[in-house]
Amino acid sequence: MIKWYNDDKITIFFNHKPNTHMLEPLPSMVQEEKDLIERYPFINCTALQVAIYDKKKSKMYKFTITKLFRWDGATIPRLFWWIIGSKTNPKYRTPSLIHDYLCLNKYIIDYRREFSTQIFEALLSVAGVSKWRRKIMCFFINIYQKIFCDWGLEWSR
Repeated sequence: MIKWYNDDKITIFFNHKPNTHMLEPLPSMVQEEKDLIERYPFINCTALQVAIYDKKKSKMYKFTITKLFRWDGATIPRLFWWIIGSKTNPKYRTPSLIHDYLCLNKYIIDYRREFSTQIFEALLSVAGVSKWRRKIMCFFINIYQKIFCDWGLEWSR
């Protein structure tokens, strides 16, 4: 395993460098395929094993992101692209892959929304995203997740 990130709170490991690709529509594609690419332009090209160690809880979370998993990149409204950058910015690819997968599979990290944001920020740091951009992105991710993503509701079921 490759130690991708390490600080006093978490350590993130990958079994190999993430292998992702941005899809582009081709003239020969039907409109449904083009629409899917517009909505989910990124694809994970090889299975990626991820291990995240939460030092505060002394707990290891392990999961595999399957080959061909599709996601939309960093969900940044077009209005904010001039400040933060577009959702297709290559620096956001790996952080958004891991974060989007965790948002779809919240149980992996015990439905801990704040922890998912902490992981996202750590991965943005590795990607070389400036601290002020990371803080802005994480602030808005927390708001978005609280409103639209049902984080924490699973505990009440």
